[in-house]
Amino acid sequence: MTVSRRSFLAGGLAAAAATTRPERVMGANDRLRVGIIGSGANAEAHAKALIGLEDPDNVEVVAVCDVYEKRLERAAAITLGRPYKDYRALLEHRDLDYVVISSPNHWHARMALDAIDAGIHVYCEKPLAHTIPECLAVRRKVKESNVLLQCGVQGMSDDSYATAARYIADGAIGKPILAQIDYSRNYVDDLWPEAHDADADPNTNLDWDAFLGPAPKRPWAPDRFFSWRRYWDYSGGIATDLLVHRLTRIIKACGLKMPSRVVATGGKYAFPDSVAEIPDTFNAMLEYPEGMTILLTSTMANEHGVRHMIRGHHATLEFTQDGFEITPEAVFADKAKYVSHSRNGHESIALHHHNLHEAIRDGAPLNCDIDLGFNSSVACLMAVESFRTRKYLAWDADAERVVEAS
Repeated sequence: MTVSRRSFLAGGLAAAAATTRPERVMGANDRLRVGIIGSGANAEAHAKALIGLEDPDNVEVVAVCDVYEKRLERAAAITLGRPYKDYRALLEHRDLDYVVISSPNHWHARMALDAIDAGIHVYCEKPLAHTIPECLAVRRKVKESNVLLQCGVQGMSDDSYATAARYIADGAIGKPILAQIDYSRNYVDDLWPEAHDADADPNTNLDWDAFLGPAPKRPWAPDRFFSWRRYWDYSGGIATDLLVHRLTRIIKACGLKMPSRVVATGGKYAFPDSVAEIPDTFNAMLEYPEGMTILLTSTMANEHGVRHMIRGHHATLEFTQDGFEITPEAVFADKAKYVSHSRNGHESIALHHHNLHEAIRDGAPLNCDIDLGFNSSVACLMAVESFRTRKYLAWDADAERVVEAS
């Protein structure tokens, strides 16, 4: 089961079925048939959100997949979907309209590529992929296909960020200069632990090799399976699992694409003896070619947050629990005015799926399409690489690759 990164990106058994799978023509009232890959807590949240949707969504979970039989049985019982142990078999399920990829991050790219090859739309949890080359491969495949991909930053289905983008584009805060945003929690005894299920047994009911997939071959370790977000093999930690949500908001509001330079710092300050490889405190500074800096800050040892704001030359836009407010700078009171926006929508998985359903049926724009998902995911992956290499990195826009900053 050891798979090289090159063969991982080039391969994919599901691709063999792409030329034989008939294209389904979607009618306005046709039921959308969904498969869910993964059946952990996040996947269960997707399942329950989909089950809870009513007309006009008209959606049914028809297939579920997991490498751990106990989870798979629970997912099948909740959804009444057909259970599959291998996601490639799920992709061959008859008349599947889209799949939800809720697997560990290191599987996102391969599963997305195989689904696209099979002509199936994709809801892919964030980050888009586990490495920058994988992100590039997924974006390229989407662009070459007729398949839609919604990246799972569900906060984008809150209208605050698109509305803020219109205000900022119209000059409501003057030139955006600096944004700050955080994602903070406070764990007590250890960093980001998940409960271990004593029933899990790689010799009887869990396919450990299938879990590892393209990741390095390692002996069975329950913590790596249940708390995979703590390990670099499968996750980018705080940056790609938490801060990606926050960064996407700022990118959307300010109309940004890729950062020109990135640097990150942090460490295991509160939990130095944890087996977790990722830091418990992580901070990043991203500079954009439009002449703007974004500060991302996070710690898993103090839940006191910072104000989420975009500072412009003429005014400051601050996101709140209710939407956002624009407050003019005193010296520019003649150029800016106070604005209060009450949000329509919220950070809801159900709303994010509803948006994808409208896109599939009616061609509605996706709230977190492949470009937005790519730009935020790659920026966060650059921050991870900066932290791990202790280097100041830059994005070569022509070659589309990371280089050391000069």
